[in-house]
Amino acid sequence: MHGGLISIKEALPTLKPQERIVADFILAHPEQTVKLSVQKLAKLTGVSEATIIRLSRSLHFKGFQELKMRLVADLAQPTWALQDTEAYQEIQVEGLTSTLIDSISHNNMQSIQDTLAVLSAKEVERAIEAIEGARKICVFGIGASAIIAQDFMQKFSRIDRWCEAAYDFNSQATLAANLTEHDVAFGVSYSGQTEDIIQSLAVAKESGATIITLTKFGSNPVSGLADIKLFTTSLEKGIRSSATASRITQLNVIDILYVGVIRLNFESTVGLLENTRKAVRSSKRDGNVE
Repeated sequence: MHGGLISIKEALPTLKPQERIVADFILAHPEQTVKLSVQKLAKLTGVSEATIIRLSRSLHFKGFQELKMRLVADLAQPTWALQDTEAYQEIQVEGLTSTLIDSISHNNMQSIQDTLAVLSAKEVERAIEAIEGARKICVFGIGASAIIAQDFMQKFSRIDRWCEAAYDFNSQATLAANLTEHDVAFGVSYSGQTEDIIQSLAVAKESGATIITLTKFGSNPVSGLADIKLFTTSLEKGIRSSATASRITQLNVIDILYVGVIRLNFESTVGLLENTRKAVRSSKRDGNVE
């Protein structure tokens, strides 16, 4: 039950000024913080006790005690001091290809490891159950997130789920308007700020659909619309606009949901997978199927 430090670092840009004061103190003094009461921390940082409670809830913790428990778990890890951007390697545009391979692979693995600290097993379970029980699933993504949406649709279509993906606002809004309370709308936006996704999910919510979102950790407009919030994190430095390691963490979550749904109806689902495997076999030169 770790992830206190990572959660704070990822959420920093979205915190209110008073919450940011406390967050900065905790990041600078984690070992001291775990020994403090709410009252003492409030006095040291010059904020109200209510601010500390709000910060804990902004980080999706039940309260300050859970935040401290997660900090204790962070500090118990041998590499706790590296649980920040220093754990990521700078991607160099010049240098050896072997160094490039090592850096990108390291950052991808680090992002997945960090995401484990902010991805709620309870929310994942709720998402799996909602997807399993849905009449129809619509998944929305724009730009780099469209790749994630496409992967979602491809996987769930293979197990005979009615799944549609849309990659622009007009298509998304059209699908969203015809959803019902028996359906799921799944919005993907790492930033959580994509206006087309926000508007499309708002339409789906008005239609009565269950809203699932996949965004970076912290408060943002996209997750604010969700009934079920799934979070990833990537504190990589340098090439942020390329959505490198962050994309890997999102694909990993999609894989978790996919296998989670398969697990609920394993025997019948295996038969569906075999059907699709046979159907596309003729398109492969050697008869093997990916």
